[in-house]
Amino acid sequence: MIRSLDPARLSTTELQSWLQHGIAPRPICFVSTISKAGEINLSPFSFFNLFSTNPPVCIFSPARRVRDNTIKHSLENVMEVGEAVINIVSYSMVQQTSLASTEYPRGVNEFQKAGFTMEPSDLVSPPRVLESPMQLECLIQEIKPLGTGPGAGNLVFAEIIKIHVREEVLNEAGQIDQAKMDLVARLGANWYCRVTAENLFEVEKPLRTMGIGVDSLPEHVRFSHILTGNELGRIGNMEKVPTEKQLAELLSLPEINAIFKSGLSENECIRELHLFAQKSIRENNLEKALAILWLQPPK
Repeated sequence: MIRSLDPARLSTTELQSWLQHGIAPRPICFVSTISKAGEINLSPFSFFNLFSTNPPVCIFSPARRVRDNTIKHSLENVMEVGEAVINIVSYSMVQQTSLASTEYPRGVNEFQKAGFTMEPSDLVSPPRVLESPMQLECLIQEIKPLGTGPGAGNLVFAEIIKIHVREEVLNEAGQIDQAKMDLVARLGANWYCRVTAENLFEVEKPLRTMGIGVDSLPEHVRFSHILTGNELGRIGNMEKVPTEKQLAELLSLPEINAIFKSGLSENECIRELHLFAQKSIRENNLEKALAILWLQPPK
């Protein structure tokens, strides 16, 4: 069953709840800005991401307040002084980051309220958050309002002109160790998630030479009740279908012989082959798994 919703029939608050729970996790832009009068502001935004590397550009979006349609101090500041520092948020600083989201009066320094250390930037006026694992000094290239009503976003195009990374998150080769970053991201309502070594996983990029695709797999494989979509995706990323030699070698395996000579029906044989292939997939032996799935069970 699918529930379908018409955004036009939802209140802004209801729509925001649906979208923020479903479009997640979202990285957090913890942005420091400064007004023309020199007032420093520090505030987190989860409408944020990297959109270009040449030139290096991030976009964050301070939305208009739903309750009274006013704009936030961060947006006022970048309109006055087109500079910002985007400070990436790690788990060790998430509670202080949340505290900095409090709507203090204009002129209150959230660095001080949240207990963060102000570190002078090299090329821009706003200070950096010293505790952040990565700090990005930015020049604001454009501010694009998406509307004038409550909840409307304002896309702030921020070009990165200098990058600072804490040494403790680097590996021996001097590159960022993803597990050491210990990043957090926003979900819906009060929910966050944490990127730990235990929940990290890799997905191989599609072959430059093009994988065979799920549509090239035998029909019983495409509509398998055993193999998951992720497992079919990994098999479909293989470059070539199995050779006759590979299939012949498989037929000599005790496990295959046991399946084919067990007196099972064709459907039962297919089920056992899928289970055997699934085991090979989970052992990262994809070539073997693909060949298993290419075998024709006895009729």
